[in-house]
Amino acid sequence: MQDPMEGRVWTLGKDVDTDGIIGGKYLTIIDPQELKKHVFEIALPEFAQAALPGDIIIADENFGCGSSREHAPQAMKAIGVGAVVADSFARIFFRNAINLGLPAIEAPGVRKIFEAGDTARIELKKGQITNLRTGASVTFPPLPAHLLHLLEVGGLVEKVKDELRQRAAAGPVV
Repeated sequence: MQDPMEGRVWTLGKDVDTDGIIGGKYLTIIDPQELKKHVFEIALPEFAQAALPGDIIIADENFGCGSSREHAPQAMKAIGVGAVVADSFARIFFRNAINLGLPAIEAPGVRKIFEAGDTARIELKKGQITNLRTGASVTFPPLPAHLLHLLEVGGLVEKVKDELRQRAAAGPVV
């Protein structure tokens, strides 16, 4: 994860549910490389073919509502989405995204300052997202250090693996 990060913007509206991110018919797929072929199949049919690593999703309120499936942030991460920024998130989506190492940033008012194709600059530690075309920006509360660390190491599973490696390298506790 880079901080700051810049990327091309894709925009979505309100109440984008997890079925709109990855359709329920794909829930039997466990390979992220296969899942990514179907990201936003209905909401943004061109996304899976045209997305570039580092692209940023900007959405309105209640992004990721619906079911608690991890497939949605997992597929977005697999295709290379750099971050998802929304006016607000469904809590379970937010938690799943961070746990999988996908930056999810809640920044009220963000959707109003971006159009599809703009370039966004996100400064996670500073708490600011800027539209590089217009200069407009929105501030947000920076993510707490422990969540930034989760993102930096690639998610919760990677964090646990790293802690286990460190314990093993330190040797037995006496």
